[in-house]
Amino acid sequence: MARVFSGIQPSGELHLGNLLGALVNWVKHQESHDAVYCIVDLHALTLPKDPEELRKNTLELAQLLIAVGLDPQDCILFIQSHVPEHSQLAWLMECTVSFGELNRMTAFKDKSGRNEFISGGLFTYPALQAADILLYDTDLVPVGDDQRQHIEITRDIAERFNTRFGDTFVVPEHVIPPAGARIMDLQHPDRKMSKSELSPTGTIGVLEPPDAIARKIKRAVTDSDSEVRFDHVEKPGVSNLLSILGAATSTDPLSLADSYERYGDLKNDTVEAVIQLLEPIQQRFFELQADPGETQRLLQLGASKAQEISSRTLARAKENSGLLQP
Repeated sequence: MARVFSGIQPSGELHLGNLLGALVNWVKHQESHDAVYCIVDLHALTLPKDPEELRKNTLELAQLLIAVGLDPQDCILFIQSHVPEHSQLAWLMECTVSFGELNRMTAFKDKSGRNEFISGGLFTYPALQAADILLYDTDLVPVGDDQRQHIEITRDIAERFNTRFGDTFVVPEHVIPPAGARIMDLQHPDRKMSKSELSPTGTIGVLEPPDAIARKIKRAVTDSDSEVRFDHVEKPGVSNLLSILGAATSTDPLSLADSYERYGDLKNDTVEAVIQLLEPIQQRFFELQADPGETQRLLQLGASKAQEISSRTLARAKENSGLLQP
């Protein structure tokens, strides 16, 4: 099977957009691909973080990913900092990529413009990301267009290294993941649901209690008229509710629109569907949270599997680049 790699930062609780837009595909990939999933806690350090909060978020994210459906027996799930090969290969990647290439990365320009402190790690972030991917002889990296530049620079680094030192890395392919649900902010349906604190009532966390879910959905922005129609341009609020209901029930949102004449009924059914979707995820999460040792065991299992693969790749890269082996 082709190997697929994806990573996610431990930047806070998952929300409904993460779940229905991306993680459902992660669960599917573990069944059809040789899947490697990494919680990239080293990447989180590129911006200042509270240490205790980072530790808490990392463990909780691992528990949430397992609760959502990632099975450590069917995929490799691990924490980036638990596999030291990531940091070691990152230095070789930094010595292969040019200053000009890093300086052209749009993600760096965006984040550096919004923060007073700009770390060197934020600038060299793509080198570490390249190491993350190349360590596992990755064939496919499913990311949206906003991450395409990162995969392109990873390919450039791999090809340059292979040209200089001989065949070392598999050059990965960027693939657009299967279309997940397009989940927008409940209060601002013109923008994607996110972890931003600017719109707490527009975002549904995966761990939200049922009463909070119901309150947010029932207060969701709709439209001035009362027609229920799936039209992202003219009726973004209603279309967002239909998208959520459709994704939660595995139903085409376009066909769902014909079943409703009133917004109230649509909102009530969406509330019920989201609560039913999240209930088993929350139950499994709280079971794992009550036994952190089990999560640590599963992560150690994943790290061992990851290190078995990554150590071979790192050894090959060190040998080919001329480093004296111990």
